[in-house]
Amino acid sequence: MAHSEKTFRTFEDLELYRVAREFRKAMYALNRRLPNFEKFELGSQIRRAAVSLTNNIAEGHGRYHYLDQIRFTLQARGSLEELIDDLNVCDDEGYLPSAEVTDLKQQSWRVYQLLNGYVRYLRDRKAELSAALHESAPPPGLTADDLDALSTDVPGSTVQRFNGSTI
Repeated sequence: MAHSEKTFRTFEDLELYRVAREFRKAMYALNRRLPNFEKFELGSQIRRAAVSLTNNIAEGHGRYHYLDQIRFTLQARGSLEELIDDLNVCDDEGYLPSAEVTDLKQQSWRVYQLLNGYVRYLRDRKAELSAALHESAPPPGLTADDLDALSTDVPGSTVQRFNGSTI
C-alpha cells in the first residue's frame, strides 16, 4: 500500500462521515432558529433526518457485507434528500434568508457527491473481490488425477494422498 493511501479504522475516519457530520451540525443550528410553532413539527423532522444521515453512514460502515454497507449508505442519501426538501420549506416560508439556504444546499450537495462516491467505491470493491474469488476452469482434457498431480507438485502444498483420495 502506498504511503498516500489511508487505511480506514472507524467510520469517523471517512471523509464522507466528517463532511456529513458538519452538515448535521449546520442543520441543528438551523433548527434552533426556526419559529416556535415549527420547532415541534419541522424541527423534529430536521433533527431526525440529520441524525439518520450520520447514523446510517456509521451503521453501514460497521456492516461487513457490502450489500448492507450500500443499503445503509443509500438510506443516508434518502435522509439527506429529506433535509434538502426541509431547506426548500425554510426557503418557501421565509424562515431563513435565501442566500443561507443556498449555502446549506451547496453543503448538502457535497455530502451527496461523497455518498454517491462511497457507493461507487463499495460496488467497485465488491466487483474486485468477486473477480478475485473466481477460479478459471481447468484446461479441457485434464482428469481428476492430473489435477491432483498438479496440486501436489506445488511447493509448500498441504494436499496429500490418503487411501487413494486427495485430502
